[in-house]
This record gives sequence, C-alpha cells and structure tokens, in this order.
Amino acid sequence: MHDTLKKPREIIMVSYAVRFPELAAKSKSVAGEVDMDPATVEHDRQRLLAVERLILETICFNFTSKMPFPYVIKVGRAFSATKKLTKLAWRLAIDRRSIADVFRIQVVSNSDVRSPIVTLGSTSFFHVRVNNLYIVAVTKCNANAALVFEYCYRFISIAKSYFGKVDEEAVKNNFVLIYELIDEINDFGYPQNSEIDTLKTYITTESIMSSAAAVEESSKITTQATGATSWRRADVKYKKNEAFVDVVETVNLSMSAKGTVLRADVDGHILMRAYLSGTPECKFGLNDKLVIDKNERGMGDAVELDDCRFHQCVRLDEFDSTRTISFIPPDGEFELMKQVSINVKRETANTCTNFNNKLSATNVVIRIPTPLNTTSVDCKVPSGKAKYVPAENVVVWKIPRIQGGAEMTFSGTAQLTSTTNRQVWARPPIDVDFQVLMFTSSGLIVRFLKVFEKSNYHSIKWVRYLTKASGSYQVRF
Repeated sequence: MHDTLKKPREIIMVSYAVRFPELAAKSKSVAGEVDMDPATVEHDRQRLLAVERLILETICFNFTSKMPFPYVIKVGRAFSATKKLTKLAWRLAIDRRSIADVFRIQVVSNSDVRSPIVTLGSTSFFHVRVNNLYIVAVTKCNANAALVFEYCYRFISIAKSYFGKVDEEAVKNNFVLIYELIDEINDFGYPQNSEIDTLKTYITTESIMSSAAAVEESSKITTQATGATSWRRADVKYKKNEAFVDVVETVNLSMSAKGTVLRADVDGHILMRAYLSGTPECKFGLNDKLVIDKNERGMGDAVELDDCRFHQCVRLDEFDSTRTISFIPPDGEFELMKQVSINVKRETANTCTNFNNKLSATNVVIRIPTPLNTTSVDCKVPSGKAKYVPAENVVVWKIPRIQGGAEMTFSGTAQLTSTTNRQVWARPPIDVDFQVLMFTSSGLIVRFLKVFEKSNYHSIKWVRYLTKASGSYQVRF
C-alpha cells in the first residue's frame, strides 16, 4: 500500500479509460480522463474502497495499527535530526518484519542469548530447542511460564508420537499434519486437549475411512472427549493383556575436590505402557515409608520426595491417604508420575561402585578434562578403552560394564606444549555417565501393581528400575 500511493479517484479514472476507450478518445483532458457523472464516480469510489477493505480483511490486515510514518518526520524535526538520520528512521519504519524474523535476528542469530525466555519490547518469546529446531511460543501478556514450557514439551512429545524424530526434514514432510495438531491443541491461545491417544482419533495419518465408518468414529470421539475418561476409549481390545512399568531416575551429583557433596538429588519418572482391554482399574502401590509433607521429613529410612506430579488419570485423594495410586490408564505409553527426591542414598555420592555386587553399571563413560595445551595423553586402564579427544580437551574412558563393589584406577601421562600465555587452568569437573538396572537411588520401590476389569481377564505385569546419569554427575579434582 505504501509503495505506490494512489488515490481511489486516480484508479477509477484509469479504469474508465480502459473500459470506455471511445470516451477516452473524445476527452479533451491531457491525461485522457473520461468525463463521467460525479454521482457515478462517487458510487464507484465507495465500491472500490469496500472491495479493498474486504481484500485486506481476508489477508488479516490490522486496521487498528497506527502507522509510524507521520511521527518519524515530526520527531526528526523536533530533535533537529539530519537528513541522513531521518531517511534511516523512515526505512526502519517501513521495514515491518514479522515475528518470526524478529526471533530469528534477535535470538537465533545472537550467540549471546542463553535464556529460554527473551522479552523484546512488549513481546515475550519462550523457546525450546530440539535437534537444531526452535519450538517458539509468543505472547504479549504476563503468561504462566511453566504452563508455556509444558505446552512446548507436550507438543514435542505429540510430534514424536506421530512422525518419530523431530528434525528439519520431519517438519518439512509433515507441515500440514503439524498445522492440524497445533490447530487442535490450541484454541485462541489457550492449550486444550493434548492427550496423544485422543488426538490420534481426531487426526490420523492412516488411510481415509469410509463415510459410514467416519460417522461411527466421530460419535466415539465425541463420547471420549466429553466423557469421564477423555484419555481412553472403552472399546480397546488386546489378545494379550500386559502392563509395563519403568521407574527411571536421573542422578544429579556435584562433589568438591575434598569429597564434600555440594548437590545430591534425583529426578524420577514412572513411565507406563498399558496394553489392556476395556477400561481397567489399576492400583499401584509405592513404599510404605514415603514422605512428601515437609513437616514429616527426617523419619529415619523413609523415602523423602520434594515434589510429585501425576497424570490426570490418577485419583489424588486415595494417594494422599494410602500412598496407593489408583487410575484408569490411557492406552499405550504415558508418564504416570514425576517426582524429585531430596534424600539420596549414599551410593550416589561415591566415585566407586558401592551398590550391591549382584548389580552392575553399564555404558559407563568418564570424561576427564585436560589442560588446554595438551598434545597427547598416554592412558592405562584396567578395563574398557580410554582415548584423548583433542577437540574437547578431555580423555574419554568408556567401560562396558562394572560390577557392584568394584573399583578401577585410571593412570595417564599427558604431554604439554610450552606456551607464552600462562593462563590459569580452570580445572573443569570430571563427568560420569552410567546406567544401573534394577536399582533406584532414592529407594523408591513398587510394592504391587493390580489390574481389575469387569471381564476378570488375566494380565501380565512387568516392573523395571533404572538409575542413570547423563551430564549431571560431576566430581571436581
């Protein structure tokens, strides 16, 4: 609109010259304007403005926004700005970038931005990065940050359930599907239904159903979305009824060079895969000595949890009274519970394997930092393989398996080059990654798992424990 400013009357006169060439030939005007009745010109002018407004509304033009151009000239004159500065301000006012361009320039291209929340003017950007992709939520109001990030991570989980890995190629190949998902789980800026099983009944990437089947499926979807258990359909059937429970804990440890524990806590998840027919009632029992209330902490060997969060299917009143989780599970895989433990067993605070000798740690990776002027390292290890990685200035020691109670020693000789700049080495901490099956650092255990269904079918239950560390187990030296 601002590139070629034309008055409606000029456009109408040009249209008359095209529509009525015989009248334009007889015109006495130098510009070749056609003499028309003023009432007709005004009528056509109103029609032109109406069509223009309709087109602008179709492309979502904001009629309430005020253009900055008049103010650029006034501010320039008020501050006696130079002609060059005024022209620059004019170009900046015309260059109205989209929100995506602003985020790309101010956040993606700016290596100094480290916060996941960036506020530019009155607009706040909440972003999550996954596989070099940015999942961005934008708001101009004081939104709940925890809710926004939960929505972003939930969207990533939904995307993974539909097309696996979330990367640039997957986004390009499934653009229409992603658009449908966002349209379904977000209405007018408010998160709505984000249950994966329910969404897969609304939005399917499989073959198109017949019209009769679609009508029947639509009625089932309505019942599911508006019923008491919106996360599960009642007509689920399996030949073999099974329930898998995974208690996964991530150890967070930071130890000083003197052996003092600076931080020791555990982030835990209870994941469940339910392949059960009908609408079963599941009862899930945890430790008898499980403390969540802050007033009850310090009770000897009790398992203390700093925080708990449950799936919406869990009946919370029963858990508060009996520490029993009662629920009707969604079909398939879901996160039943997420907890943070503040009372970590002694095993997680030692550098050697002090857990039961019947257990073993697997996929052990120890990263030992080296000075910046290191050229080579001669490594000697009793088990596994150790290799110096110059690009990262670390020695990576990989051990396939360590038995509980075992202790291993690493020895190495580093060759250093002489440097003119004697910069003090910061001594980064040693990072340890590992996995221990059938062991929990918090002491959390599953006492029982029961499945009740009106048909009284037999179900098979499996429980697995896994304690791991990945970039969160650090020992200073």
